[in-house]
Amino acid sequence: MAAPSELMQDGRSIYRSFALQVLTCIIFGTLLPPLIYLGGALEPFRSNAFLQNSIVASIIALVAGIFFARRVNIYPGVKQLGSVLPSFMTSFGFAALAILIFRFDYSNPVLLINFFCSVAVYIAVMGLASRADQKIFYTVPGGRIARLGNIGLKTRRLAEPALPAHRGAIIVADLHADLDDDWERLLAMAALEGVPVFHFKQVYEAATGRVWVEHLSENSFGSLLPNMSFMRLKRLADIFLVLLLGPLLILPLLVVAVLVKLDSPGPVLFRQERIGFRGQPFRVTKFRTMRCEELSDCEDERRAKAMTDDNDPRITKLGAFLRRTRIDELPQMLNILTGHMSWIGPRPEALELGNWYQQEIPFYSYRHIVRPGITGWAQVNQGHVTNLEDIDAKLQFDFYYIKNFSYWLDFLIMMRTVMVVLTGHGAK
Repeated sequence: MAAPSELMQDGRSIYRSFALQVLTCIIFGTLLPPLIYLGGALEPFRSNAFLQNSIVASIIALVAGIFFARRVNIYPGVKQLGSVLPSFMTSFGFAALAILIFRFDYSNPVLLINFFCSVAVYIAVMGLASRADQKIFYTVPGGRIARLGNIGLKTRRLAEPALPAHRGAIIVADLHADLDDDWERLLAMAALEGVPVFHFKQVYEAATGRVWVEHLSENSFGSLLPNMSFMRLKRLADIFLVLLLGPLLILPLLVVAVLVKLDSPGPVLFRQERIGFRGQPFRVTKFRTMRCEELSDCEDERRAKAMTDDNDPRITKLGAFLRRTRIDELPQMLNILTGHMSWIGPRPEALELGNWYQQEIPFYSYRHIVRPGITGWAQVNQGHVTNLEDIDAKLQFDFYYIKNFSYWLDFLIMMRTVMVVLTGHGAK
C-alpha cells in the first residue's frame, strides 16, 4: 500500500503515470519544438550532430527532471507545481555541464527551447492531473480524529459504518482508539475492497511535515537511529561541497568581513556556544550582525539575549541584510569541516536556550541525533522562533526530518532554501 504522502501528493490519476508524462513531454517538449524551430525540415535531424546531441541531452534531462519533481512532491508542503522549475533547472543544468565537460557539439537555441517547452508541457500535464484528482478523507468518529480538522485536507465525517461511494475515498481513523465493533468491521471491509485505511497520525504527518510528539517513534527502518549509511555519505558530501565552494567564496566573504568591520564597532565574527551533534556543545561561527553588548552573569538575562525578536534594535542595517540573505551563516563552513555541523539539519540552539528547552519539552534532546545544519526542514517551513509554543512545533518539524532522513528530503530543503533566501522568509 502506498504511503499517505504518496496518496495525497501523487494520487491515482492517469495523468500522473510516469510513462505517460515522459512520453508526452518527449513528443511535445523535446521533439516537436526543434522541428517547428527548423521549419519542419527533417534532414537536420539525420545529419546535424549539434542538433542530435542537443535533443538526446534534452530527453535525458527531461526524464531526470520529471523523476526529481515526482520524488520531492511526495513530501508535505510542496505545491504540485512548486518543484517543477527547480527540478528541471537542476537536470538541464547537469546535462549542459556534462556536454561542456565532454566537449560534445550542441545547439544553445535547441537546448533553451526544449527546456522551456518541457517545463510548459509538464506543468500542463500536472494541471490536468490536479483537476482529475478528487481525493476525500473520510474520518471514522472516535479517539483523536478531530486533530485532522485544521490541516488543510478535504475531510468528511462518516455518519455510519458504511463504505463511502466516492472513487478517491481514503478512510482515516484513530486505530489506537476503542472503536465499536461495527466501525472495526468497516475498516476490515475497506481494506479487503482496496480502499486505503490510515491511522490519523500518519495522515497528519504526511499533510503537515510534522511528527506529533507523544512518544519517541521509530523511523522507516524500524529504529530510533537515523539511516547511518546516508549519514556517512552526507558527511562526505558536506566536506566536498565546502572544498568546492570555499575557493569561490573566499573573496566575497573577505569583502563582507570588511563591511562588517566598517558597519559597527566589534569583531567581524560572532562565536557562540551551542548544542550540537549528540548533545555535545561547540562554538558556532557566523558574521556578526548585532551590536556588541556586555555579557550578564544572570542566566535569565543571558537566555533573553540569546533570543532574537522581530525588528530587534541590536541588529545593524548591514546585519539585517546578511540575515535576510543568510550570508551571515556562511562562516559555518568551518564548523562543517570540523564535523560539528552539516549543510542541512536541525538548527543548533544557543546553550542557554537549549538547556531551557530540554527542561521544558520532553524528548527535545532527540533532535541532536543528527548533525545540526545551516538550513533545515523547520527553517524552510517555519522560520526563526524562540518561544516554547513555537519551539514545540519546530520540534515536530525536526522529528519529521530525522524520521525521513534521506537525500531526497535534503534535495527538497536545498531547493526551498533558495526560495527562502530570495524572499527573506523566517529571517530575524
